[in-house]
Amino acid sequence: MLLRMSTLLLRTLREDPADAEVPSHRLLLRAGYIRRAAPGGYTWLPLGKLVLDRITEVVRAELVAIGDQEVHFPALLPAEPYRTSGRWTEYGDLLFTLADRRGAEHLLAPTHEEMAALLVKDLFTSYRDFPVTLFQVQTKFRDEARPRAGLLRGREFLMKDAYSFDLDEAGLRDAYARHRAAYQRIFDRLGLDHTVVHAMSGAMGGSASEEFLAATPIGEDTFVGCTACDYAANTEAVVTRAPAAGDPTAAPPAEVHDTPETATIASLVEVANARRLGDRDDWSAADTLKNVVLTVRRPGAERAELLVVGLPGDREVDLKRLTAALEPAQVAVFDEWAEHPELVRGYIGPQLLGKLGIRYLVDPRVVTGSAWLTGANEAGRHATGVVCGRDFTPDGTVEAAEVRAGDRCPDCGDGELTIRRGIEIGHIFQLGRRYTDAFAVDVLGPAGKPVRPTMGCYGIGISRAVAAIAEQHHDERGLCWPAAVAPCDVHLVVAGKGPQLDAALDLGGRLAAAGLRVLVDDRTHVSAGVKFTDAELIGIPRTVVVGRRLADGYVELRERAGDGRAELPVDAVVERIVDEARRERANLV
Repeated sequence: MLLRMSTLLLRTLREDPADAEVPSHRLLLRAGYIRRAAPGGYTWLPLGKLVLDRITEVVRAELVAIGDQEVHFPALLPAEPYRTSGRWTEYGDLLFTLADRRGAEHLLAPTHEEMAALLVKDLFTSYRDFPVTLFQVQTKFRDEARPRAGLLRGREFLMKDAYSFDLDEAGLRDAYARHRAAYQRIFDRLGLDHTVVHAMSGAMGGSASEEFLAATPIGEDTFVGCTACDYAANTEAVVTRAPAAGDPTAAPPAEVHDTPETATIASLVEVANARRLGDRDDWSAADTLKNVVLTVRRPGAERAELLVVGLPGDREVDLKRLTAALEPAQVAVFDEWAEHPELVRGYIGPQLLGKLGIRYLVDPRVVTGSAWLTGANEAGRHATGVVCGRDFTPDGTVEAAEVRAGDRCPDCGDGELTIRRGIEIGHIFQLGRRYTDAFAVDVLGPAGKPVRPTMGCYGIGISRAVAAIAEQHHDERGLCWPAAVAPCDVHLVVAGKGPQLDAALDLGGRLAAAGLRVLVDDRTHVSAGVKFTDAELIGIPRTVVVGRRLADGYVELRERAGDGRAELPVDAVVERIVDEARRERANLV
């Protein structure tokens, strides 16, 4: 394949677009890979489509290698299956919904578990048909409230989703392990530095799930790793190590104290130590019980309900963690204090919440028998020795407290947690029978009795992977594509007004005939400096400069990553580039 920049649909930009927030967004726009078509929607220009297709080829090859079969579901789906599964309401405002001319409700698919389950129910009747795994590469739609960061958070995106069906849990575990290994091979081939972390299942449902995160400072996901073991998890999925429970009857009675002007934890600790509340002068924020009021709206509910979360005062509520724990409910900060005078702002304690009928969830550190300094539900007053299991009984525990660097590892207990940011590029789930139960997917088992298959789900954001690779492979001059995904193998730059153009086109034809993808900058109306700048911005792995040294029989070969340069005889450059490209492809398979 030979592309000529004089006719290619390509416009590079010298300046960063005003609305581009992250490096991948800026560079993909400036280098002419994508163009904004609508909020959260992008047109793929020829170079961008080549990158998208190359990533798709890698993903498809690895899935076919483990026995997956490719299908293609509609993007426009009837509402009824999603009502049956419950996800019509669970997805809430994220769904794009519409009605056809007959008034029937439809949606633009966010994902296709329901359709996969219905297809298997329609086609398969016997245990002999299993196991089976189906996959597709399909456009998905989610009505993001604030599309941002270019391809990283859009309303329309290209995704690979696969669905495994097995007759038992052992089969599901095997399918999950195969896809996990295939994903690692895929991301290695794509040149993505990634980490596999424990994750929450969210609206997908199921038990176990893991995310594949591409490390980058601009990532929306925060994940932790342990300094002493191989534990890694999205912060939403970190499980707090609870201390041992105690005897709630062994503690002395609670005492109420006057603590004026102590509506903050810091002011409370200062006063508590100055006045030796509870005969102590060593109070810290960790000894206090902070009670945060929030609102929770369940899918389909007309009104939100109050929720109070109790946690040690040295921690803040992480709304992302809390939302993940309560999904699909929506969580918001409470701010209607005037309508609830029974809640004394800054002095809320858990003692009266049960009588008020307010749901109370606590951090796992708040265990039975633990005693706290907390609000007394009166302005200017706090109580010491308020014991969990005696003075208040929570409705349950919730992982809502922020996770901090230096926290103890919840797995081994010895190491400390480190925190990094990343982009979610893949997610795998052990769904179980949520969807096969919803649609009564039964087949005849080997004993002549019905058997209900169990499902796994495996997703890769292909268009998001383009941005993730760009985030990890760029410098101050532009993109630096890995060989596996670059739109072309070589970029020929014509630097001269004599025979250089004919020589470059001849070189390009020979390289294309050898099976390489070639981009020739044959533009005659721009300077050599502009061509070199564009070549660095576009980021193809190697550039051949056909310039003044052509008269001596030489061209210059430049490597985009590492800035390697060499002058080579014209007759030798084709053989070298072809050999390098073949070795690269052999190493990537």
